[in-house]
Amino acid sequence: MNDTPQISAIINNYNYGQFLGTAINSALAQRGVSAEVIVVDDGSTDDSEAVMRSYGDRIRPVFQENAGQAQAINTGVSMAKAPLLAFLDADDWWQPGKLAAVVQAFENSPKAGLVYHRLQPVYSDGRFAFSAIPRSLCEGDLAPRLSRSGGLWPFPMTSSLGVRRTVWDLAGDIPETLRISADAWIAGVLPFIAPVVALPEALGRYRIHNNTWYRGKDDAEMLARRMKHWEETVRMTNQFLSQRGRSERIWLKDHFDYRTGQRRLGRPGAPGLVPLIWQGLTHAGEPDPIRRLRNTLFMLRDLRQEHAEDHPVSDSPLI
Repeated sequence: MNDTPQISAIINNYNYGQFLGTAINSALAQRGVSAEVIVVDDGSTDDSEAVMRSYGDRIRPVFQENAGQAQAINTGVSMAKAPLLAFLDADDWWQPGKLAAVVQAFENSPKAGLVYHRLQPVYSDGRFAFSAIPRSLCEGDLAPRLSRSGGLWPFPMTSSLGVRRTVWDLAGDIPETLRISADAWIAGVLPFIAPVVALPEALGRYRIHNNTWYRGKDDAEMLARRMKHWEETVRMTNQFLSQRGRSERIWLKDHFDYRTGQRRLGRPGAPGLVPLIWQGLTHAGEPDPIRRLRNTLFMLRDLRQEHAEDHPVSDSPLI
C-alpha cells in the first residue's frame, strides 16, 4: 500500500496564534485529495504551540528557534513526503477545493514547476477588502518576461504557491537572508527553471491586518524597506543564474516599481519623469496594456500628491 500523500501542505507560523487555527482547519478541510499538513513554528512567543498541539496527530508539528520565514519554509519542505508542495502563511486560509485544483493542474501540465492562483484579500472579520490578486495572470515560460522586467511581474504570494518537488530541489532551499517575503525566491527563481501555470479562481483568502506586507501605497519607510528587498532579490536571482551557467540576468533599471521608488524618495540615479512614464507604459512585467496605463497614472497621481505636500504654496508643475 502506498501511503505517500499527493501533496504536502506546509504552513509557516510566527506569533500568529490568533489566526493559526483558521489556517490549519482550512488545510485539514481539503476535499478530493490526499494531503499531509506540516506546521512549522518559527520560535513563537504567543500561544501558537498550544494551538498546534491541540490538533494531535492530524498535523505534523515542528518547533524551531526563530530563524525567519525562509528557514521555516525550508524546514517544512525537508520534512515533506509528497511530490508536490503547497505553502500557506499562518494568517491566511484556503478554500476547500484548493489542493485538488493544484494537483489537477500539475497533472494536466507535467512540465510545470509552479502552479499559482489568485487570493481574495479579506479583513479579519471576513469582509472582502478589494478584488482578488494578482489581477493579471502570467503563465508558460516566464523567463523572457522576467529578464526584461527586472524580475517584476504580477506577483503571486506565498499562500497561492504550489511547487513540484523536483523543481524545488533544482533551485535549492530559499536563502535564509529572506527572513520575510520568502515567496520572492519561489516566484522569482523557479520560473527560470520550469513553466508556470496560473489558475484564475481565488482559491484562498489573504488576510489584511497590521502586519501584512501588502500596501495600497507605501509610506517612505515601507518603500525604503521594499526597495532594499528588491535589491536583495535581484542579487540572489542573478547569483542563482550565474551559478547554474545561465545567460539571463535581471536589472533594477528595468524594475518599474523600483525606479518609481527612486524618484519618490529622491534617490541618486532616479529617472526623469518622461522616461519613467514611458517605462510604465511599456513595462514587460505587466502583460495587460490597460493595467500598465492605470499603474502609470497612479504613479503620476502619487508623485503629484507628494510634490504638493512638499511644496504647499507652489503651483509649479512636477518635472
